[in-house]
Amino acid sequence: MRKYLFVLLFFGLLASPAFSQDIQKIAEEFEKKMSDPKSPYGHNQAAGKYYDIRGFKMYCEVYGEGQPLLIVHGNGGSINNFIYQIPYFSKKYKVIIADSRAQGKSTDKGDSLSYEMMADDYAALLDAMKIDSADVIGWSDGGINGLLLAIRHPEKVKKLATTGANLVPDTTAVPQQIWDMVRPTLAMLKMKKDKTEQEKNALKLFGLLCEQPHIPLTDLNTIKCPTLVIGGDHDVIKEEHTLLIYKNIPKAYLWILPASGHSTPVVYSDDFNKVVDRFFSTPYRTIDGEERFF
Repeated sequence: MRKYLFVLLFFGLLASPAFSQDIQKIAEEFEKKMSDPKSPYGHNQAAGKYYDIRGFKMYCEVYGEGQPLLIVHGNGGSINNFIYQIPYFSKKYKVIIADSRAQGKSTDKGDSLSYEMMADDYAALLDAMKIDSADVIGWSDGGINGLLLAIRHPEKVKKLATTGANLVPDTTAVPQQIWDMVRPTLAMLKMKKDKTEQEKNALKLFGLLCEQPHIPLTDLNTIKCPTLVIGGDHDVIKEEHTLLIYKNIPKAYLWILPASGHSTPVVYSDDFNKVVDRFFSTPYRTIDGEERFF
């Protein structure tokens, strides 16, 4: 199912024509590293394990020791999408990274899928691992899952870094150009009568992508953990929507990366890792009054 992630990935990466040649090189290198048979991520028998979670078997790998850090991938993605993050963060954190329901090795025969289901899955995974709370990084759908995890299971999230998340499936959040790229596939899958198992799964993922989420701003207001809200300035999520998310979380920072589409953990991998690490390692700072001058 990884190809469905790349429908979004490359649209985001190539959003800025002025940087398309450099970005194309980054994208090709990323794909090459993910496909490298020497890369262990996503198929590491020594680090991987299946957990019986809420009616399906969830595949998870663990790397490193220290404060637990849960990393959540995007739509149609899998563990190895974080080839730039796992080696960095596993040096000081206990990195927990799983294939979400109906993606990667976490197969799910059910006919429905929602972000709420997946957020609850991750809470159950932490329970199964006897982990009370974790820092969380979420990319794209993983960012949505991170927000919902902090809303629905606030005790599970110490700090949250979310990139490329949205609250609603409409043009207030996503440019019409992007909808025009992805919605025809959903319509085609809905119309097809005799679907293969892969097409049934793709229908769930594209339905998730095009028809969800629906997160009220009042729910964001309840998030208690410090949150770093991240986006690219040419993201598939409108900058003003990313700003809206930031403005409605009580303890939030905002980071918009220049010349980046949806794939901030890839295009800015070194900066992404260092800034997110510093966010996790540093107490949240309330900046007001005279402190705004510093």
